[in-house]
Amino acid sequence: MLRVTMILLALVVAQQGTVQPTALPNDPPATGRLVDIGGYKLHLHCTGSEGPAVILLAGAGDFSFDWSQVQALASSEALVCSYDRAGLAWSDVGPVPRTMRQDAYELQRLLEAARIKPPYVLVGHSVGALIARVYAMEYPTEVAGMVFVDPTHEDTTLMYQGKVSRVRERSSGRVVPPAQTMNSSPPKPPSEDDLKQLETNRQLFGSPKINAPFDQLSSEVKAWRLWALSNPKSVAREDDYWPDELEALHRARSAAKAPLADRPLVILIAGGKGKTPANEDQKRLAEEKRAQKLALVDLSSRARAVVIDNSGHHIQIDAPAAVVDAIREVLDAAARKEPGRER
Repeated sequence: MLRVTMILLALVVAQQGTVQPTALPNDPPATGRLVDIGGYKLHLHCTGSEGPAVILLAGAGDFSFDWSQVQALASSEALVCSYDRAGLAWSDVGPVPRTMRQDAYELQRLLEAARIKPPYVLVGHSVGALIARVYAMEYPTEVAGMVFVDPTHEDTTLMYQGKVSRVRERSSGRVVPPAQTMNSSPPKPPSEDDLKQLETNRQLFGSPKINAPFDQLSSEVKAWRLWALSNPKSVAREDDYWPDELEALHRARSAAKAPLADRPLVILIAGGKGKTPANEDQKRLAEEKRAQKLALVDLSSRARAVVIDNSGHHIQIDAPAAVVDAIREVLDAAARKEPGRER
């Protein structure tokens, strides 16, 4: 249910913009290639050819091409790969339930199938930073360093299932299932109620539009984004383990000092561009979120955090050079001997 909710939220937010690019009549050609990871394919777009592998993980409701500015700038000094998680843009729908553990497993399978050698520098935006942390826990020898771009914190407070709450506190204590395959747990078709809900949302909100900050992207990327938002591949409800996963991350962080050990980590935090809290509750929540993100330096003994002024949540669009500088810093600090390459 979580992934459906996030996609629908992205659709809702997209209505607030003023830019309406021309809709694409058919699926546009993929920017990269489709890689089979076990009966389904994920879209992977790699540029650059020298140096270590930098892997870009998008946030909820975002796509590989939303990294276009960062990828273009960073490709001169590293192999840079963006990708679409299962069910998004060009990627096929994958096994269920859709958990962060599943996402991490599929990314590992994707990079292995594409013959991109570890260790990697993982660059995660928002929820993508949480997936990067799960990846580092599941595959510790494959991560050389990390960059978090306005990351979501495991103790975050959000509007979740119609209620503002500290999401991890909604955990029912369930054990997060292991990663699944197409044989063990294939995706389910949407029910009649799922399809009715999708149609209701379309009637309520109309066709997606490109809102800020995505209006800063190229016309081609805006057209891809409109296509991807207009064509969700799966709207079937599924078990939602997100509170349980956040609670597990919270416990793991509490139990270990610097769970990322000495891996270099740079945390970029949005300076609050375009956002003014409407009331004291919103102001308090914004201050809490910033404090939480600053505290993520405790994840590694070689971490630092920096606030990027005049930037909103999508720092990779508002200030792509700042993200590239952070990538360069982590690459230098990691000093890898075995650079990853696509071959």
